[in-house]
Amino acid sequence: MEYYGRKPNYNFLHQMMFGMAEFYNGGAFVIINTFFAVFMTKALGMPAALAGTIPLVGKVWDAITDPMMGNITDRTTSKFGPKRFYILIGAFASSITFLLLWVRVPSTSPVVLYIFYLFMYCLFSTGFTILFVPYYGLLPDMMDDYAMRAKFSNCRMIWSTLGSMVCGLIPTFIITDTLNTGLYMKCALIFSVLFLCTSLVTFFGTWEKKKEPINTTLAESFPQSVSVLKSRSFRLFLGLYLFGQCGMDFVSGMAVYYVDDVLNGYGNGYFTYLMAVLLVSQLVGMLVWGPVMSRTSKRTTILIGAPIRLLGTLGLLAFSYEGANIVLILVLTALIGFGNAATLTSIFAIMADMAEVDELITSIRRPGIVSGMATFIRKISAGVSAAVIGILLSAVGYDEVIANQGGRQSLGTQQGIALIFIICPAILITLLFVVAAIFPITGKEFAVIQKDIARRKGEEPSVASDEEKRICEKVTGFSYDKLWDIRNSNKKV
Repeated sequence: MEYYGRKPNYNFLHQMMFGMAEFYNGGAFVIINTFFAVFMTKALGMPAALAGTIPLVGKVWDAITDPMMGNITDRTTSKFGPKRFYILIGAFASSITFLLLWVRVPSTSPVVLYIFYLFMYCLFSTGFTILFVPYYGLLPDMMDDYAMRAKFSNCRMIWSTLGSMVCGLIPTFIITDTLNTGLYMKCALIFSVLFLCTSLVTFFGTWEKKKEPINTTLAESFPQSVSVLKSRSFRLFLGLYLFGQCGMDFVSGMAVYYVDDVLNGYGNGYFTYLMAVLLVSQLVGMLVWGPVMSRTSKRTTILIGAPIRLLGTLGLLAFSYEGANIVLILVLTALIGFGNAATLTSIFAIMADMAEVDELITSIRRPGIVSGMATFIRKISAGVSAAVIGILLSAVGYDEVIANQGGRQSLGTQQGIALIFIICPAILITLLFVVAAIFPITGKEFAVIQKDIARRKGEEPSVASDEEKRICEKVTGFSYDKLWDIRNSNKKV
């Protein structure tokens, strides 16, 4: 097997170099989810409901860019490897566009503010797409081993958690006044440089199998991407991905409001304490759950971690008021972080296995398209979460004028904020557990999938047993004789 990039090396150092780009993904959206709405509502005075729609409308743009990027990646030929080539370009594009999100517009017009920041968000989202659609599709083209992929994915999640820790804590020391727009820009400048450096380490520390590019047109990007949804496992994976991640979107997106307006503790450093405990417990959880996942399955850790998250989340109902015992709140926060580590580690490890399921259905190796569809759906969900948060804040009476003047919200609004912060994640965590219980792939099923792909390529001489056929059907959602059919990819034949 020939490779682009460096010679394959599976030691811990290269696992960490592969994962380092995830520092950006884990960190950037903590900053955005935590401070972007605050920047627009508190510092700029934009109405909360209006500000909340910017990420959602911006994600609609991803309906165009993500499928196209997945297709472009699989069609590209480069001496660096197609995915690594776009990781290199995306490292610069996404870092620059992240910085532009926080440029202040010298206007108080809600219309001018809305148009400008919507454009900036779409620009950032495009840069992010160029970097992360290829990155999410890289691991299947680096190695085939189920367990080794889990190790690389775990290191990636360690970096994601480190990114979340650094980006969840450092900005709280920089943005000491939520009304000062200059502090947001100072924070963005520091982190845009850091995101660039970590992404470049991944480029230099990875490799990619040499293979023929897929012969598709750009116009086929959308039907190709939609065809990924034919896979039963991929549809269930999206359930895991969305319910698991959207639950944390509400935590990060509502955290400042919860600490500032409900606990009245932002000036006392409560937000820093809460984020520190959440992220440190998540990092500890990554170190614990990685070995557990290797010894059991990627699904098992979700089934254990989701109830832990749920317990910590619902426990906050008893302590969501001004003057509540902050130590008990932090204990419950630690449970949330520890449980989230289990679900997060597993979800991203499962993503790398979806390319094989798609290949068994379509006979085409297209990890770029698979990752592009997953990234697109995740971005849409993040936008929906932000929009829902804005709508719910307005529904409970959040007053941006009072917020811009540094005042306190009404008691009823405070109680409403607490319920948004707790109940919405609790519902999503429950749905995560339900989907995990029916998800059909463990190490055993994945081995059968790989064996059947090799069989259909003429690399495996055995004949599929009845049990293997049933597994293939359960995993894909197709009858065994309908697998390996290029027509399942919606590609012209």
